[in-house]
Amino acid sequence: MTVDVPQLVTQAREGRPRAVARLISLVEGASPQLREVMAALAPLAGGAYVVGLTGSPGVGKSTSTSALVSAYRKAGKRVGVLAVDPSSPFSGGALLGDRVRMSDHASDPGVYIRSMATRGHLGGLAWAAPQAIRVLDAAGCDVILVETVGVGQSEVEIASQADTSVVLLAPGMGDGIQAAKAGILEIGDIYVVNKADRDGADATARELNHMLGLGEARGAGDWRPPIVKTVAARNEGVDEVVDALEKHRAWLEKHDVLHERRERRAAREVETIAVTALRERIADLSGDRRLGSLARRIVAGELDPYAAADELVAGLTGG
Repeated sequence: MTVDVPQLVTQAREGRPRAVARLISLVEGASPQLREVMAALAPLAGGAYVVGLTGSPGVGKSTSTSALVSAYRKAGKRVGVLAVDPSSPFSGGALLGDRVRMSDHASDPGVYIRSMATRGHLGGLAWAAPQAIRVLDAAGCDVILVETVGVGQSEVEIASQADTSVVLLAPGMGDGIQAAKAGILEIGDIYVVNKADRDGADATARELNHMLGLGEARGAGDWRPPIVKTVAARNEGVDEVVDALEKHRAWLEKHDVLHERRERRAAREVETIAVTALRERIADLSGDRRLGSLARRIVAGELDPYAAADELVAGLTGG
């Protein structure tokens, strides 16, 4: 069913949650009107500060996200939350439980919470996350909190989608050992040791600080990721996290890094859309004579797979 995109965008700008929900649904469903939606949103987006929260399962991402929402609301900010949950590999469904854990904000008109399923997309985010972020941005959110699924060490895609990446750890969950490994603990702009009332919190913070000290050399004026200890369930340390976020945003703007990150984010989004379009076109060739002919030549030893791929790409792009 065709929708009135300009009217939806206007209603979303007015803060109507149903309009925002409908726009994100058009994004998630890859609606035929998706291009019209993105064209309408393009001049309206760019004002929101995007914060990514990631970490292993059980570190308290949803609780921390909820606490940050409360802190930003006290400061009079409109907040959007994009909470990504893993999809079942069998049914394709997702629990989408983050909305349950953040139910305290459900009746606040200044907060919009949206759960999204990964639908098999790796890296901790849903494939439609960049466009959903743009919807929330254009809808007038001052801050957008993106909570990833918590898939573990490989969950690094958030670093390419957020202005500031927050990595959460908790004592007693093996995160100290993980600090010595490459991956998720290399992407943080801010590190939060949550559940700091547990034994081992100080040791986790010390080890993390040590590992950061062993990292790449930083020059004068470079950003050094701070380590903040919190007990998000009791709202302890949350103001310190917000302070660290604001300091990082100021540093990004002062050194023109914020603009660079957003340009890289846009470039990655364009690349993803283009690659997806090419994959769809290749999929359409599954019964095409060109693909079958190339396959026969490979089996016969007349052509190698790389040369065959070059021919296929040239045929698809007209090159």
